[in-house]
Amino acid sequence: METVAAPVKGRPREFCVDTALAAALRVFWSKGYEGASLNDLTEAMGITRPSLYAAFGNKEALFRKALDLYETEKLAYVGKSLAQPTARGVAAHLLHGSMENQTSTCEPHGCLGVISAVACGAEAECIRLEVLERGKVARRALVQRFERAKTEGDLPESVDVEGLTSFLYALLQGMAVQAGAGATRADLERMIETSMMMWPSK
Repeated sequence: METVAAPVKGRPREFCVDTALAAALRVFWSKGYEGASLNDLTEAMGITRPSLYAAFGNKEALFRKALDLYETEKLAYVGKSLAQPTARGVAAHLLHGSMENQTSTCEPHGCLGVISAVACGAEAECIRLEVLERGKVARRALVQRFERAKTEGDLPESVDVEGLTSFLYALLQGMAVQAGAGATRADLERMIETSMMMWPSK
């Protein structure tokens, strides 16, 4: 666990970089990139602005590090979903993993990527584009997984893989928006159950 001495007058005060970054992630996750002020961030992280700049760079660099942490810790279910033996299993695992992530009682609701991609204005365009680009990587992996399923006969020949992937993404993003707006776990479970009834199968 890395610690950094905060640049203050007198005796340096050390803080844990990992703990501070986790706190910053919660702020970005709750308020989005533009909604999170430097005062919000430094207060939650328990450090001063000079300490933030010294340890993480500027707000944009801090957000990118927080996004890395979010993908590593909160989106680990995505890789496990892609490893499921059937396309239906991939979809179900993704939807349930997303629900678990969004209804956690110890984390903000909604999806950091969706919040940051939708709620960014012109001044934060570079952040929005990066979030979208990261999303494209996961989307390509999902398309490839469904292409394989179609080749293996797990999906009908008539299925449009790109369209199916877009459909699943729309569900995931819709769940994130609804969770952020206060949807309950039961609401999301009902949505998943209905969605899986519509899943194409041979």
